[in-house]
Amino acid sequence: MTDKEKSNGQHTPDTATEEEADFLTLEFDDGTEVECEIMGVFDCDGKEYIALIPDDKSDDVFIYGYKEVGDDEFELVDIDDDEEFEKAVAEFDKLVAEEA
Repeated sequence: MTDKEKSNGQHTPDTATEEEADFLTLEFDDGTEVECEIMGVFDCDGKEYIALIPDDKSDDVFIYGYKEVGDDEFELVDIDDDEEFEKAVAEFDKLVAEEA
């Protein structure tokens, strides 16, 4: 869960019905693209974060800062501070445990 590679720009989730999951494609600095399911947006210490599940058959979850920039548009924000990242991951783990 510690993938902190940078993604590029703004992302708009693919349109889907309520029963279907939303997906987005992350593009890393090295040109690699990874399709990810949007697991959800959550709050930690007054900031919003997003959890993404990559479609690569791994158990990884990517955590990014989340910022709305318009109707149905948002921006992923890299979490450069290790302490902030660890707090966000701990909050995510807590929320997942509560849902189990």
